[in-house]
Amino acid sequence: MMCDTTGQTDHRKSQEIRLKEICFQAVRKHFAALRTEAVLDLPAPLIEDLLPHLTVCQLDELQPTLNQRGISTYFAWVEVLREICGPNHVTDLHTEEEAKHKVMRMLFMAVFYGFTNPFAKQNMANLNTPSFLQAAAKCLKQFSLIMSLHKPLESLTAKLRPLLNLLEKCIGSVVVSQCTDLSKKKTQTPLYVLHRLFDHGVAKELVVHVQCPIMLAWLLHGRGSQYINPELKTLINSKKANCVSQAASTNVDGVSCSPGLETRTSVDQEDQVTPCKRSKLDLLSVEEEESGKANFTLDPQVLCQMFTPCEGSSAGACPWGQICCLEIRQCGSDCLGVLNSALPTFFCLRSLTLHSFSIFRDSDVMGFARALRQLSDSSHSSLSDLSISVLPYTELVEILLDASPNITSLQVEIQTVTWGPHISPHHPRIAESDMSAELPLKKLTVKVAELQTHLHFITSVLRRCPHLTSLHVAGMRLPAGSSQSQLLTTLSESNHFLRSLTLEDMKLSDCLPEILNLLQDCKLEELRFNDCRLLESWNNKEESLQQLVAALKRVPSLHTLSLAQNRLVRNVCVLAELFSGSSPSSVKHLDISSNFIQPAELLEFAKRLQTHHPPHQLTLDLRKNPGDRDPDTWNTAMKELRPFCVLLVEGWISTNTMADHISNM
Repeated sequence: MMCDTTGQTDHRKSQEIRLKEICFQAVRKHFAALRTEAVLDLPAPLIEDLLPHLTVCQLDELQPTLNQRGISTYFAWVEVLREICGPNHVTDLHTEEEAKHKVMRMLFMAVFYGFTNPFAKQNMANLNTPSFLQAAAKCLKQFSLIMSLHKPLESLTAKLRPLLNLLEKCIGSVVVSQCTDLSKKKTQTPLYVLHRLFDHGVAKELVVHVQCPIMLAWLLHGRGSQYINPELKTLINSKKANCVSQAASTNVDGVSCSPGLETRTSVDQEDQVTPCKRSKLDLLSVEEEESGKANFTLDPQVLCQMFTPCEGSSAGACPWGQICCLEIRQCGSDCLGVLNSALPTFFCLRSLTLHSFSIFRDSDVMGFARALRQLSDSSHSSLSDLSISVLPYTELVEILLDASPNITSLQVEIQTVTWGPHISPHHPRIAESDMSAELPLKKLTVKVAELQTHLHFITSVLRRCPHLTSLHVAGMRLPAGSSQSQLLTTLSESNHFLRSLTLEDMKLSDCLPEILNLLQDCKLEELRFNDCRLLESWNNKEESLQQLVAALKRVPSLHTLSLAQNRLVRNVCVLAELFSGSSPSSVKHLDISSNFIQPAELLEFAKRLQTHHPPHQLTLDLRKNPGDRDPDTWNTAMKELRPFCVLLVEGWISTNTMADHISNM
């Protein structure tokens, strides 16, 4: 009889669940007819069950009012993110706004450009609408402009023009992808969109993803630098000549030619033609364009008149924007040449990032240093952040610092396999007095990929930067018999304001005394020893790790600690002592990923943490540890940790021998 009752109860519950699912789907389908008030009148627990079944537009619409009732949409956005990225995606997002913005950014790109995305494809009926694009655009800070995809960009000048108006107000950064031929008429649409975002909008950051020097010249002209690229000027003049010759023989509905980026000639000044509507841009034949006689413009000011309907045209010239942050991700010699010419008058530039897939040539870097020197010699320079990779040798770091002595943040990557002196006699040398002058640098990142590195270059820079607050050094291989102890000693003696220290891919196992000395009297807030072979040379690994833990506990400002990739294995349990005693550590983020921690070892760590409970919620990074070797024990450990930890985990497949090998390195 009891079995029958239990079976009936289970059957009834199953029916209730199915009925609830049907109701949720009906709400999703008829949301517009029900209106938000009907949903908001539901009990809070029922609303929370409903949220994962709604579309992203419905979630976005409900969120503000739900927040007023104390109901969060965080888990609904995270569920959407998992559907987009897969179940093993690590979600390190702490607020519903962060989760929502990430979802909207990913879906906007998929819908606007028509990229394949399983979630977007499945929900395209709800996503491929102007209302979704408008809602998603409000979450965008960066817009990727793919030059070759003309139809989506053309829609911004036609049916989606209100979307362009919105992007103009919210996009602060633009990514330009794929090279384009400025001699072709079809480039006018992306050039017009760029003009709207930079010159009419709020965009101040530019990321150039292509090796296209003439496109870079067009982007930089008038937006911070007074330099006019000769090749661009020639192209502009050729277009202007074509326009003038055509205007002498024909006039297509009164369409006037472009004067280019320079002063109009008397012929242009006499031609006071009303700007045409967008539809008239398509009147030219393909033969005209292919023959080079096409009547079109590269001038953003005239482009704006041509794409704007006559009745909406504003009087007077368009404004010119300014590029304050510039990143060139495929910076070859040609692009660097354009930049070097523009740099001396690029007074509004605050941040500059250059990345080359190959190593920069010596002569290119020295030319760049000379341009930096010209800019820094001007009292108008505002450049404070510089990032460049890949440099051919370490000596160039101080040369760049002395060429731009006012920068406060420098990030460099160095890669070489050559030996001996690098600076050729014909290169200008920095005076010895300058090489010892104090620098205002606050953030320094140096990543080295070479067979051997001598410490002198980095310790010399550190002594010149007493105000340094952040240091990241990676990959330094020292000659046989040398130790990184001198680096740590220099930090203790010269860099008392250090707040963030990351040492990565370096051998520190023989530097425990220097590490303990550094921690004695410091103000570190973030400390990362990643892949530093910390325990490798320690005779008594547990005792030495206890010494390190005791020193870390005496740093009250420390909130982030990473010991990733140090093969802690069973010694991970010692880290639980961070939170023991009357003065527990203030660490709130602990990264012990890639340490080959077995399930039984994690369970022991969890039990010790329960005894030495962290005084605050701890974010614990457990990624790339072999939890699948004993899933039951691993899951038990996770269950023990969850009440006081935010766990960052991802799938691990122990049968993948390469993954095991990497974790053991």
